[in-house]
Amino acid sequence: MVWGGISTRLRTPLYHVVGNLTGVRYQNEILQPLVVPALQAIGPRAILQDDNAPPHRSAAVNTFIQQARVNRMLWPANSPDLNPIEHMWDELCRRVQQHHPPPANLGQLLQWLQQEWNGVHRAFICNLIHSMRQRCVECLAHNGRHTRY
Repeated sequence: MVWGGISTRLRTPLYHVVGNLTGVRYQNEILQPLVVPALQAIGPRAILQDDNAPPHRSAAVNTFIQQARVNRMLWPANSPDLNPIEHMWDELCRRVQQHHPPPANLGQLLQWLQQEWNGVHRAFICNLIHSMRQRCVECLAHNGRHTRY
């Protein structure tokens, strides 16, 4: 598994998660070294959008987020996944498949993922993020069922 973060101003490096991601590991390996500095670079109006994955909602993570004064977008449980990062993952997969043969090993795959992650144009990411409002409008109009997104 890899983890990455995007915004209209920056993207984090991809982070290779080895093994199971627990709340403590999420805090120590992702939030502290990657998310908090990125949010601070963006500014005081930055908002963290994660999902309801158990590591993201652990007591330790919730305490850390409060102590670090991170603004977090809240999502109801069992809500449609409207997070723009999901479309970034789709794009990353397409790019790796289009530009590379099947990888010979995990190291090669991780190298290609990072290369393609860095190669996604900022305009593409901005478009994903700026489409968030329309995603939500369509989701509401379809009572949470399938939309074109």
